[in-house]
Parts: sequence; C-alpha cells; structure tokens
Amino acid sequence: MKRRSMLHAITASMAAGSLPASVFAQNYPSKPIRLVVPFPAGSSTDMVARTYAAQVSQSLGQAIVVENKAGADGLIAGQEVTRSAGDGYTLFLATNSPMAAGPAMKKNPPYDPLKDFSPIADLGRYTFFMVVHPSVQANNLAELVKLAKDAPGKLSYATGNTTGILGVAQFCSLAGIQMTHVPYKGEPQAMLDLLAGRVQAMMVSSGTSIAHLRDGKIRALAVATATRSPLLPNVPTMVEAGISKFTITSWAALYGPANMPKPIVERLNKEFMAAAQRPEVKAAMEKIAFVQTGSTPEGLGSHTKEQYDAYRSALRAAGIEPE
Repeated sequence: MKRRSMLHAITASMAAGSLPASVFAQNYPSKPIRLVVPFPAGSSTDMVARTYAAQVSQSLGQAIVVENKAGADGLIAGQEVTRSAGDGYTLFLATNSPMAAGPAMKKNPPYDPLKDFSPIADLGRYTFFMVVHPSVQANNLAELVKLAKDAPGKLSYATGNTTGILGVAQFCSLAGIQMTHVPYKGEPQAMLDLLAGRVQAMMVSSGTSIAHLRDGKIRALAVATATRSPLLPNVPTMVEAGISKFTITSWAALYGPANMPKPIVERLNKEFMAAAQRPEVKAAMEKIAFVQTGSTPEGLGSHTKEQYDAYRSALRAAGIEPE
C-alpha cells in the first residue's frame, strides 16, 4: 500500500509539474514507443518518420516502432492518437493534413487539433512549387496574376491534395483573381493533365514536380516555403513574388496525445532536435527536399494554431464549405 501511495503521489506531482524534469526524463522510456504516421509506407512523411525514429531509438535506448495508418487525409490516424494514453508511448508524426487542413474542411472534425494533442517538436517543411504549363504566357507570378485578372476564370488549376487546394485558394484570394479549380484524386493524376496542357497551373510537391521542372516540361513561378529551395534556388518564394501575406505551408511535426507530462515532452523535443543535426538525417531530408526547421514545444503549438487559422481563412476566402 505504501508503494502504491507513493506512485500515486509521484504521478500527481508529475502531472502538476512540481517535480524536476530530470526525475522523469531519465527513466523514460522503459518500453518501445509507437510512432503513428498518417500516410502509407514509402510516402515522404513515412520517410521522415523512419529516418528520425532510427536515430532517436538509439539515443533513447528503446525501439520506436513506426505504424502507418493512412486514410481520410490523416484524420483516422489523428483520432487514433487522441484515444491513446498521454504517457509518451504513442506519438504522432503529423502534417498539415491531420492538424490543420483536414479538421478545417470538416463541419464536425473528430478532434480539436489545438486541444487534443501535445505539441512536441516542429521538424520541417515540405517543398511545394506554384507551377504552370509552358503554354501559359507568364514567367513570374505577377504576370500570372495579370493574365488571370484580364480573363477571370479562363485559367484552370489542378489539385491533388489539401495543400494544393488551399494553397492556390489563398493565393487567388490574396491576389484578387479567379481561376477554375479542377480537383484530382492525387498529384500524379493532376500532373498528367498539367503536362498535357489540359489545365494551366498547379501548386505541387517537389517530389511530383522536380523531374518535370528540370526537363522544362513545366515552369515554376514561386515556392511555397519561407526561404528559397536549394532544388531551384532561382525561384522566388511566394512572399518575394509579391504575395506578402501567403501563409499556407506543408509541414511535418511531432505530437502526442493531450496532457503529456512536460518532462517527457521536453525530453522528446531534445532528442528529436539533436537527431535533426546529424549528418545522416540532414542528407536523408535533403534527398526528399524536406526543409528542416526545429522549435520548442511552445513554438510548435503557436505554429499549429497559426496554420489551422490560415487554412480555415483560406477555405472561407475560396468559398469552400466544410463537409
């Protein structure tokens, strides 16, 4: 009974944050950790997850087991995580899909991305380019805006994911232009029609577009990241190209269920940020054009709110009704 009372007292103090972080961090983890990924094996997010998991497993001394749970733009995986204990043994390698775009596009989302998760570490940004077919008489974003203003609705754009949908929607809203939306099930299908000239523009991931960009089959007008991409360093950012309030980005970050003890959150943040600096991790991320960032847990919390608000605003501006 004394041992049980002591455990209860420690747990209560831990939750209240009244004991030093080192007391708990040094004993965590004592068993394997599950890392839920909202996309299939082989996806960019899966590659990020497995690269970091391999490194952090070594430093923690426990296996981090990647579990792919794809479907519904990541909402299925997100809901799975919210139903798990906040003890540090279930983690979520999430993107803007389950943490911003997906919930924003639902009238009744299965969870609140700002209340039902513990932010741990911002890992980085995926590279998305705003591209056009070579037949489009625009060599920069300003020229594309002029074309669209001269003939509202004549230009069409393809989308294959939520980042593409809301990224172009925000661009059109901020630029004061109208283009016709042509949705596809995924980027590969959308890219086929862009290459054929059946649609004129697209906001597309580097993985789907880089080979075609280098071959000159499509043209990049801007990149949707805070800094220029080393893949195409001469392509300006959306902000540099004149869309000063553009905020939609595609990102990946580490979360856990709500109410995780602060010492465990801090330990995980430290380990993942340390892994991010290792040469093998940097090299792996460069191969998939993943721009590493890094943050405190508090910084990730602020970023998540900013992005959730941005996606909801983009939806409203585009006249897209949540389903």
